[in-house]
Amino acid sequence: MSFTRPARVAAVALASLTALPALAHTGADAGLHHGLAAGFMHPLTGLDHLAAMVAVGLWSALVARRGTDLLWAPLGFVAMLLVGALMGLAGLHLPAVEPMIAASLLVLGLLVLTQKRLPAMAAAALVGVFAIFHGIAHGHELAGEPDAALTLAGMVAATALLHVAGIGLGYALRHANRWMPRIAGAAVALLGAALLGGLA
Repeated sequence: MSFTRPARVAAVALASLTALPALAHTGADAGLHHGLAAGFMHPLTGLDHLAAMVAVGLWSALVARRGTDLLWAPLGFVAMLLVGALMGLAGLHLPAVEPMIAASLLVLGLLVLTQKRLPAMAAAALVGVFAIFHGIAHGHELAGEPDAALTLAGMVAATALLHVAGIGLGYALRHANRWMPRIAGAAVALLGAALLGGLA
């Protein structure tokens, strides 16, 4: 069976993304615990954060009718992730952070699976709410680090890059077998459901 070029690109992208968490957990930050490089690696160290950030870009690319449509959700996520991270760095707490992160995977996975379109502002608001919880989790982990601003800058840059990776994957999947994006969405949703089940 031969695969089209978009299908091959999508398969390579998916394989690369599944390798990232393993890389990040084996000291891929070269022993750095603060600074730009450590901040960049931070979103890659947990499959839950990585999957959510890629799913935002993937969903945006799959449902966008115009070029500007695909920017709203990623920009909303990055902006509110930064807000949440600053809240976490300041020592602020919200209830149910881990369940909300798990719920974000479930919801984002279902959005990818169903390829549900939302108005641009609604998409930005929805992912923005979830991003606050992702940001707070990161902010708490980074609290007390000496180069917090640089670390946070690296984290935001990595988040944006993961969105871009998701957008690229989404465009590749738009021209591939129609079930491939649905399988990707189902996998993210199942990860969210498993995490929620583990927290119950």
